[in-house]
Amino acid sequence: MKGVFDKLINWVLYTSLFAASAAVGMCISTERLLLGVAPKGFTPLHMLILSGVLIVYNTHFLLQKSTPELSDRFGWSQNYRLWHYISIIIGTGCLVFSLFRMPAIILQTCIVLAVLSFAYSIPMLPLKEKKRLKDYGWIKIILLATVWTIVTAVLPMLYHNMLLADYPFEIAIRFTLLLPLCLAFDIRDMQTDINEGIYTVPNRIGVKNTYHVIDSIVLLFIVFSAIQYYRYPSATRIVAEIITAIVVKSVVVYTKTHRSDRAFLGLVDGVMLLYAILIVFT
Repeated sequence: MKGVFDKLINWVLYTSLFAASAAVGMCISTERLLLGVAPKGFTPLHMLILSGVLIVYNTHFLLQKSTPELSDRFGWSQNYRLWHYISIIIGTGCLVFSLFRMPAIILQTCIVLAVLSFAYSIPMLPLKEKKRLKDYGWIKIILLATVWTIVTAVLPMLYHNMLLADYPFEIAIRFTLLLPLCLAFDIRDMQTDINEGIYTVPNRIGVKNTYHVIDSIVLLFIVFSAIQYYRYPSATRIVAEIITAIVVKSVVVYTKTHRSDRAFLGLVDGVMLLYAILIVFT
């Protein structure tokens, strides 16, 4: 029974279904702020986000190079590549279906997001030496946090015809939640990035300083949450954000010594899902 359960966990994590669910959850948490209540049912926007994450991440996993010794996720991908193709095919079908129900501004934004997402893993830049966006260490971290912020915070605002200027701190809160999680991944991948000539933040300023940066960003997350509380008072929301900040710190500490893909994808991505659950269901 344990073996079956472990296989199920691997499938949920390594097909990126877990990450996609977390993205939809954070979208719904933004919608609750915008609408006053969580939307009822699974909307075309949710399908768009879910399918987009499945396509981008499974494509990334198919292209990524590593060894089973360095990445248990890579070892799983070698044995179960078919699941990546299935996820991409299903994601593409759902994406096409959802796009027909999107306003023009969402479609335009998605084109930009798609180019940035695929340029992250595929050499698409018009340069003499073909490079991916992830080959630029400083751009890599900002790009990841920005794309996820746009997908989970900005797209819901556009979908519901809200002004971005009315919710600047929701965008800031989302960015400062995602950036520490991205930095934690960069710390884990330091050696792999160095081997590929990618100088990420921890490779430039050191691990100790990077953890200080993470602490500072988490503090900013709390500050932005407090400011938003005065704009849109919600005791349950600010409590959820404080709990999330504590969990982020705990997960970052835990992953210092537990660096498996299961730990990172389960816990780091799990922080995003926890954040959404705390806000949506309290």
